Formats: sequence, structure tokens, C-alpha cells
Amino acid sequence: MDTVASLLRASPLPALEARILLGHALGWRRTELITRADTPLDQAKVEAYRDLETRRVAGEPVAQLIGSREFFGLEFEVTRDVLIPRPETELLVETAVQALEGRAMRPGVLDLGTGTGAIAVSIAWSRPDARVWAVDRSPEALTVAQRNAVKLLEPKRPGGALHFAQSDWYGALEASLKFDVIVSNPPYIANGDPHLSQGDLRFEPRGALTDEADGLSAIRAIVAGAPSRLLPNGVLWMEHGYDQAEAVREILTAHGFADVRSECDLADIERISGGRWPG
Repeated sequence: MDTVASLLRASPLPALEARILLGHALGWRRTELITRADTPLDQAKVEAYRDLETRRVAGEPVAQLIGSREFFGLEFEVTRDVLIPRPETELLVETAVQALEGRAMRPGVLDLGTGTGAIAVSIAWSRPDARVWAVDRSPEALTVAQRNAVKLLEPKRPGGALHFAQSDWYGALEASLKFDVIVSNPPYIANGDPHLSQGDLRFEPRGALTDEADGLSAIRAIVAGAPSRLLPNGVLWMEHGYDQAEAVREILTAHGFADVRSECDLADIERISGGRWPG
């Protein structure tokens, strides 16, 4: 009979990935994989694990195989319709939350290209009184984001339920809406970048990864539209590629933003850039 110990020994996967997939297939916590390592396993669950193992060997992302990924201490549902939340994007959330400090009650936040809703939900979770809007052009992504918001946020949070809209950036938002903070993790990989055909990116929605141009067209559109959507002294922050910080700062400055700067992630890479709209 197969056991946890025998399956893990035989797995071609890295040990951590094998444990995650096996725990998911069995419905066991990590501690159970240790304390019940020699327990004979149900063959149907063994086959379910082996199917996941085969798919992972073929390159499918672990997050898609188990249907979730932790981000900012919260467990987000993940499907093939959304970008998988990544640790470096937590910097964008942290910076947005810091930008809300000292602002009046119920500040307004807009997340452009929300995907799983990881950024919008994490900000709403960190700042319960914030009024948060999340937009995406993909209806499938919005469905995932809405489920995550319902699952992870208090139904009676002071800022109210999140507002979702299907929109290509600002297009579907009421003209009168203005925000204290706008954030975005837009598609910033240039067309033809070899990373698009490598690793997990092969299985993620291409439209969330690349603008099919130079990697900066979405950022230009977001920056150009932000002044009419920001309150005086409101801020815009965007994630971008490892080599795009200088170009993004130039775009922000050219559109009249003040206090333009970039922030580094834990790998000391300039991961996000932003600025203040003087109004």
C-alpha cells in the first residue's frame, strides 16, 4: 500500500511542492503528513495525487493545481483566468496602505486590473474603512475577485462591500468618482519577451502579463487617466518590470506628478513606482 512516506520518496518534484500537492489530494494538514506518514492511503486519493504530480511535472503552476495562493496573509482562490498573486506584489499593498495613513475616514481606493482581487481585498482588509473599487476587463477574473472578497472580508466592514466593474482601466467608472489612492499591477511584459514562454507564465492569462507592445503602454494609459481620477494630493502606485523603473518615473513626471519615486522589493529590485497628484 502507498503511504505518504513512500509517495514523497518516489516523487520527482521538489519536496515542498510534493508535500503541498499530496496534502491537497488527501485533505490533510502539513502536520498530518508527518504524524501519519506510514498510514496506508486510499487508492483513489493516491491516483488524484499522481495526476497532480504529473501535471506539475508538465509545468502547471502549483497555485492552479490546488486552486489557491497565499498573499498578504490571506488565502486567495486562483484559477486559470487570473494572474497568480506573487510575494513581490505585497510591496504595492504595503505602500498603498501607508499612503492612506492620516487620511480622512472612508478614503477611496481604486485597483486597476484586479485579477484575483488580491491587491484590492488586501487593502480593504488592512484598512476596513476604505471604500474600494476594483476593475478588470475580464468578466471571468471579476467573478474570481468577487468570490475572494466575499470569502475574506467582513460583510459589515465600515467601508462597505467592494465595488466591482468590468472596465478597460477607467472607462466604465462614473465620471464623478475620485480617489485618494490608485494602484495597479498592469500587464508590463513586452511582446516577445522569452519569459512569456517559460515557467508558470505559460499557463497564466496572457492579457494579464503583456500589453503585446513595449511593456509600457498600459502604464502610459493608467498615468494619463489618473489626474482626472485623483483627489488633490492623491497618489498613484504601479508595479512594473525589473528594468522599467526609470521609464515609469519619466512617464509620471511628464504628466505632472510630484514626489515621484520607486520602491525596492526584498530582492532589492525597483518593483513599484508612483507619485502624488498635486491637484
